[in-house]
Amino acid sequence: MIVYNPKDWFHATFTLHRSDTIRKLFPLLLVMALYSWGIAYWELEYLKLSERSWVKNITILHNLLGFVMSILLVFRTNTAYDRWWEARRQWGALTNCSRNLAIKLNGFLAPQDQANRDFYEKTIPMYAHTLFEHLRSNETRFMLDEKAHPEFDQLDKQRHGPNQLAALMYNRTNRLYKEGILTGDQLIVVNNELSALTDICGACERIKNTPIPWSYSSFIKKFIITYVLTLPLGYVFSMGYFVIAAVPFVFYVMASLEIIAESIEDPFGEDPDDLPIDKIAENIRKHVQEIIR
Repeated sequence: MIVYNPKDWFHATFTLHRSDTIRKLFPLLLVMALYSWGIAYWELEYLKLSERSWVKNITILHNLLGFVMSILLVFRTNTAYDRWWEARRQWGALTNCSRNLAIKLNGFLAPQDQANRDFYEKTIPMYAHTLFEHLRSNETRFMLDEKAHPEFDQLDKQRHGPNQLAALMYNRTNRLYKEGILTGDQLIVVNNELSALTDICGACERIKNTPIPWSYSSFIKKFIITYVLTLPLGYVFSMGYFVIAAVPFVFYVMASLEIIAESIEDPFGEDPDDLPIDKIAENIRKHVQEIIR
């Protein structure tokens, strides 16, 4: 994710980064310019159509469809941003849940109970890292080191990593209750955070595994292409050869909105506009260690 100063207009306006849509659309913009020049030359020089030709009435259709196009693009970008913001809310909830769980266990466990403290110091941030790898669709990697616990031998890299870790923490917590280290009231208090971990995982999976319907996304792309390709046919009479610049600009604006929506609708990827879930997971690890230690 790109960190920037939203008040710096100069840098935002004149700086191009690899996620800028003009880099992706530049070949298509050239094609649109050549197409517009061909249509303008064909109508003005070859067919020699006048302003009284029926072709110029196509602009009326463009005016009617422009309003529909604007509504579709606004809805498209809003839907994509809602997915991005919901994902950020879920990872914010994961951060708070991890901190609360660490704070409560730090208060419940005896200072000399180093074994259980080491276990939770390891597994709580491991859940965030495992969820990060799970959402990035990488092979799940568990952070095993010299402080490994026997329970970690049960972890299977081929199975659902977050679920395994949540079950591991719940089993250890339930065992502490049976051994009398935690009271029944303390178990109920900690259970809220343990259950919230799986709820957050499910919400993130829902965002990742439910893309925008194909028919809707495909229709917008076809609508944009058709709308822009018909622009020179009517506007060449009022704009002349200026359509060579005007049509690519209109295409750039419309296509950029669609590309931006595609970029942010999957917030768990590795694009510059995606969420920095790797950094969030690392902050969870640092904060949990500070609390429990």
